[in-house]
Order: sequence, then C-alpha cells, then structure tokens
Amino acid sequence: MPDLLRKDEFRMVCDIIHDPDFLCQKSTEATEADLTIAKDLLDTLKANWDHCPFLAANMIGKRKRMIAFCNGPLFVVMLNPEIIGHTGEYESEEECPSLEGKRKRKRYSSIVVTWQDTEMKQRTGTLDGFAAQLVQHAIDHCNGILV
Repeated sequence: MPDLLRKDEFRMVCDIIHDPDFLCQKSTEATEADLTIAKDLLDTLKANWDHCPFLAANMIGKRKRMIAFCNGPLFVVMLNPEIIGHTGEYESEEECPSLEGKRKRKRYSSIVVTWQDTEMKQRTGTLDGFAAQLVQHAIDHCNGILV
C-alpha cells in the first residue's frame, strides 16, 4: 500500500512544534497538493518513533488534517481522518510529544475511522487498543484540542 512505509525509508525530518498557541488552531482539509507534507510527517515520525508513536501535521508546523502513526513494523498516514463510530469508553492518561506533562482524556478501545490514503482514495477501517488511542489523540490535534 502506498500509505505504508518501512521504518528504514527516510525522506525529510522536521522539528516537532511545542507552541500551544499554534497547536490549538484547527487544521484545514488536506488535498493532493499537500502530499509532500505527508512525506515529511512520515519521515519525522520515523526519526522519532522510539518516543513518539504518532504525529499530526500541526505538530510539524503544517495546519492540515493529516496524521501518521506507527502500527507494528509499519507507519500509516491518514488524510482527513474522521471517527465515525466507537465502543468501549475508558479514561486514559496520556503524554504528548508536543507538550509537557500528562493529561486525562476520554478514549474508546475500538474506533471506526474514515480517511483518504496518499492516493486520495477513501478508506474506512476499525482500529483497536493502542492504535485506536493514538489515532484519537492525533485527530484531537487536527481539531485544535491540546492533549
């Protein structure tokens, strides 16, 4: 799949943004013209994956609805992700690569997500456990919610 890359494929690494004023701004829809941002997002995630299992584009200074996360040996990128279903509510205590400290958040153990891949094809899938938690956190970033 074109939206999956191995951990040894690098392109460009960006700095991770720590400015809460920037991070609390909502992101705009990602388009095909923004695919270079997806590459930068993946490279930055791969370079930081040992302490950063996900990134949203605003975390590298780009206000686009785009996220990337580590799912086992592969990295996944989602453009314009939206949660359309969920089950198993629980309270999580999370850290964020962009902010200091831990925060409590309501999360779901299973989510159904719709998104576009890097070929701009519409996808829908179910994520469970840690992957579901990562995607929920990253989508919060797209919505300007600081976690």
